[in-house]
Amino acid sequence: MSIPWRDAMSRALYGPGGFFVAGAGPADHFRTSVHASPAFASALLRLISEVDTALGHPSRLSVVDVGAGRGELLLTLLRLVSSEDAAGFAASETAAGLAVGVSGEPTRSGRSGLIPPRAGSPETLTATAAARPSRDDPSSGAVRPSLAERVRFTAVELAPRPEHLPEEIEWVSAIPAGINGVLLATEWLDNVPLDVAVHTRDGWQYLLVDPNSGAETVGEPVSPDDLEWLTTWWPRPTSLPGADRDLNPAAAGTAATSGSESGFRAARPAQGSSLTARSWPGCPETPHSDHTRAEIGRARDAAWADAISRIERGMAVAVDYGHLRDGRPVDGTLTGYRSGRQVPPVPDGSADVTAHVAMDSVASAGAAVARCAYSLVSQREALRALGADGGRPPLSLAGTDPAGYVRALAAASAVAELTDPAGLGGHWWLRQPVGIPLGPAVAR
Repeated sequence: MSIPWRDAMSRALYGPGGFFVAGAGPADHFRTSVHASPAFASALLRLISEVDTALGHPSRLSVVDVGAGRGELLLTLLRLVSSEDAAGFAASETAAGLAVGVSGEPTRSGRSGLIPPRAGSPETLTATAAARPSRDDPSSGAVRPSLAERVRFTAVELAPRPEHLPEEIEWVSAIPAGINGVLLATEWLDNVPLDVAVHTRDGWQYLLVDPNSGAETVGEPVSPDDLEWLTTWWPRPTSLPGADRDLNPAAAGTAATSGSESGFRAARPAQGSSLTARSWPGCPETPHSDHTRAEIGRARDAAWADAISRIERGMAVAVDYGHLRDGRPVDGTLTGYRSGRQVPPVPDGSADVTAHVAMDSVASAGAAVARCAYSLVSQREALRALGADGGRPPLSLAGTDPAGYVRALAAASAVAELTDPAGLGGHWWLRQPVGIPLGPAVAR
């Protein structure tokens, strides 16, 4: 029986025995920046430290990871924070390989949302935060507890808590309210279930899918709310041959069923692969001259807006692959991953089902809640702004410290993978402050 894609994704990913709920976790099936290198977590630790400063070093700093997998990111952050507490932040950076190739200059390119700040949302540090004594200020007469003593890590995930996860990491199934700190969402939004539509001569209509086979058929016209979203955020292309011809609904059902993997695009990198789009045997592309598919991102907008509403003061950071309004993919991006390979998006619970994120729409929804300007840049730009540029160590180091040179070279290679524009470096970083300024290291 065919059902809407949103329902099929929800059951396949988060239902009983769903892909993200059962088994060893997503790390066995696809590779993310979290899995690629600890330099990713080290860059986030720099950002967390900046937010901590903007908040005036509160007695409790929350770091919440939404869609935490099996806690890999928070576990790495916990180790880095502990290292920072014991030997200083520079030592933890070196251990993660982030200290290699630091330019010292923040990235300035990219797109920022021009949202007027709400009351209590300054564009500069508040007088209270600016006047807060430094831990190293002898005139203060007090020593501020270290970040390791003040930070509280919370993983948000529907899967059961991993058996060997340290007790310092709290495990919950829903985003907590009253966050004072940082909310992280690394490749979470791409797995928020959404509806898929096709444009016929009668307008936009939902695509239905058979969860067992992945075969698609055309359903009812989209709702007024979804039509408004499509009109605003997913314009139909007009430059492609035959783009002015709409598809007959009956023909659409035939085409969708016989080519159920239309729009099959590389999204997450499979183990060792890049983000390049590709065609697959047995997965024919939908001809551009026939019809346009769209992945309706309204549910993701709502999920991100809800996450922002849980923050009292701080910053939300979404890292994901996506696209902008002027570059929406004609055939969509829906795809699947299983055991390190890209597979057809069959929502039977045996594989990841994912689609690129309409990042500008998500950003707009979050900014409407936060009433603060957002920053939207590529991962390459974001990591460089945080000091990771993948620069090679000086060759002279090989003569004075051969072992150190080899370690530095390996670290530089790891950062280079994270910043490769054809791979992980092409991900988007959406940073949404709430009640604090964007900060000097955020591209404006």
